[in-house]
Amino acid sequence: MEIKTLLAALRVELGLEIIAGHEGLDRRVTGTTIQKPGLTLVGFTDMFKPGRVQVLGQTEVDYLWSLAPKERYEAVLHLVRCLPPAIVITRGSDIPEQLVKASDENRVPLLLTGLRSSVFVETLHRFLANRLARVRSIHGVLLDVFGVGVLLIGRSGIGKSECALELVMRGHRLVADDVVDVSKKPPSTIIGSGNDLIRHHMEIRGLGIINIKDLFGVSAIRELKRIDLVVGLEEWDASKSYERLGVENKQHDILGVLLPKAVIPVRPGRSLTMIVEVAARNHLLKLMGHNSAEDFQNRIQQSLDLAKKFPAAPLPHSLACDISEDEIE
Repeated sequence: MEIKTLLAALRVELGLEIIAGHEGLDRRVTGTTIQKPGLTLVGFTDMFKPGRVQVLGQTEVDYLWSLAPKERYEAVLHLVRCLPPAIVITRGSDIPEQLVKASDENRVPLLLTGLRSSVFVETLHRFLANRLARVRSIHGVLLDVFGVGVLLIGRSGIGKSECALELVMRGHRLVADDVVDVSKKPPSTIIGSGNDLIRHHMEIRGLGIINIKDLFGVSAIRELKRIDLVVGLEEWDASKSYERLGVENKQHDILGVLLPKAVIPVRPGRSLTMIVEVAARNHLLKLMGHNSAEDFQNRIQQSLDLAKKFPAAPLPHSLACDISEDEIE
């Protein structure tokens, strides 16, 4: 991202003012981390990371002012000659003229903000994380079901859009249909959104393209949503063994993040909408620490352990013969 693009987006929010280095506004920011130069000012540049915005807070500025003019100029040259994409002075501190001169000479944008360093760094980092996040497009449908971001995947024509349409009619919200743009937010959050070209639209075979926002209103859509659960739809295969207890924890990889996955076989008579709703509710229960499948398995295992420890003694033959059929009933 070029510095001029960053300025256009955040000039007002961050109160940014460009002081020097106007000719370097085409320099690019390539990292989401913001760096404070620290030892770079004394000539130790081994820890300097190119492509990162450099922030000089009150401590760094006070250090520069404590130096003699010649030493101050040498200190700022250590930083400026590393050619960072931009240098930002926080708290509206007085800027040494040596830094202004060095920034102009080396075409390094020098910016000023009245914000404290911590507030500036947090805001800029959040902005860069969103803009520089790696984006990938995947085939599927993303919905908000009971607050759970559910991604439906499966071959074309399996019924993803029809299932999504019925979920929307039941009060849930559509994020994207057919093409879902996903990005990763550190450390392990996957965000999905609709493609700009087909946002809020859905293809229903036999009807064509419909606009969910126009048909059902703004309450039926979301611009973006964190993906919490992946639901894979596949055609029913009688020769294949499907999960019966739900103990096996399947996962789906998106941008290096493993997300929980449920595989639902599709065949006539099955209510996919209801199953997806239950999958979302069950995911919420797991987040609260309650796993129904594991609880059931534990109960079965406890019963088996108890039976092994205290085997049932057989009834005496005489007593067994005395029990009539009426008493058994």
